[in-house]
Amino acid sequence: MTDRLRFLVGLVFVAVGAAAFAIAFRSSLAWLYRELFAANDVVDAVRGLPPWIRFALPVCGATAAGVIAFFRSVPAQGVSNVMEAVALGNVRLSLRTTVSRVLASWAAIAAGMSIGREGPLIEFGGSLGATFSRVLGVSLDRTRVLVAAGTAAGFAAAYNTPFAAVLFVLETIIGIAALDALLPAMAATVIATALTRAVVGGGPIYGQRAFVLQSAADLVWFGTLGLAAAVAAACFKGLLSQFEQTLERHPVPQPWRAALGGVAVGAIAIWIPEVAGNGYEPLNALLNQQLAVGVLIVLIIAKVIATSASVASGVPGGIFTAVLLLGGALGTLWAHALVWFGLATAANTGSYALVGMAATTAASIHAPLTAAVLVFELSGDYPIVLPLLIATVVSTSVSRGLGTESVYEAELRRKGLGWELTLEGRQLTK
Repeated sequence: MTDRLRFLVGLVFVAVGAAAFAIAFRSSLAWLYRELFAANDVVDAVRGLPPWIRFALPVCGATAAGVIAFFRSVPAQGVSNVMEAVALGNVRLSLRTTVSRVLASWAAIAAGMSIGREGPLIEFGGSLGATFSRVLGVSLDRTRVLVAAGTAAGFAAAYNTPFAAVLFVLETIIGIAALDALLPAMAATVIATALTRAVVGGGPIYGQRAFVLQSAADLVWFGTLGLAAAVAAACFKGLLSQFEQTLERHPVPQPWRAALGGVAVGAIAIWIPEVAGNGYEPLNALLNQQLAVGVLIVLIIAKVIATSASVASGVPGGIFTAVLLLGGALGTLWAHALVWFGLATAANTGSYALVGMAATTAASIHAPLTAAVLVFELSGDYPIVLPLLIATVVSTSVSRGLGTESVYEAELRRKGLGWELTLEGRQLTK
């Protein structure tokens, strides 16, 4: 079998495997909430519990995740490892390590820790690409492409957004649109998305939205929302960094470190059960304009603290949806302020929430096109494209101007790796 044929076989297996894993991961969580808590989702499950169990549940889940990390000696491995594998060819992704991290992540997510499922899905896809490359014996260059394709498949299966998945790999993982990686990544997302939609359903996961640009002046307000989003993202990244630095200065071994994160989330969940999980449920309520301004302010402060504590605790998981929630809340508050000053109409509030989601995500990961297309695919609303583009451009530019790194660049920096994005791709700077 030629190297090219082995690569194509590996590509199909990686895409199918990433989709199957995503379906199993999501379905098992849904089954747990339904059978154990008689609830539709994690927020409903936590809301229906007595206060002391609301506190104890995240503590137990986080501790279980910490125990897995401690006894299985699970090393840190995440998106930064995928970036290192694709950009430098240092393919050190272990499927055994990934499975252990996924088990830890599942336990924490099931118990309501404030992290997202997209983290383990993306990581599993990349590790699956590395594993099949070793099994099939393909060349290093094709191995790097399979890792990138697996990452795209995992992203697509997590959010049902194939275009954004491809762009995430190009902007964040590779750093440049190389056809050798672009075409396999696109093929993998088609397979993974088709399988995921066939099992869990298609359509925008946050529901179809309708947007109308009231006037050209609205673009100015969407642009200024991008400025506010950059500041909000900088504050969130700064708080997350502070939590991590505090635990590094005062190191706590696992599983106690994870348990501390669970204590923080549980203490907040007693009063605000909506902090449980990745933020999908309150974000849906926000987009449906079901949350009052006062509730939004309290929720977003609580969610940022809960997510920072969860990530700093060392529990594997993603922050993508939490960032989307932060941006949606910011956009909603921005719209209310414009309405108060007579600069916008109340009917347009949901549009500002969508644009805020994209702008804050772009400022957090420095991938404006990925963020814009992600929210476009999540909402299924074509007329919102221009506001999405202007807001993500402004937020990313301001974020870079403020000197803040993307969350993935910061992760690489802690490992002693520095990156510079050039026309030739990502270059190691050290």
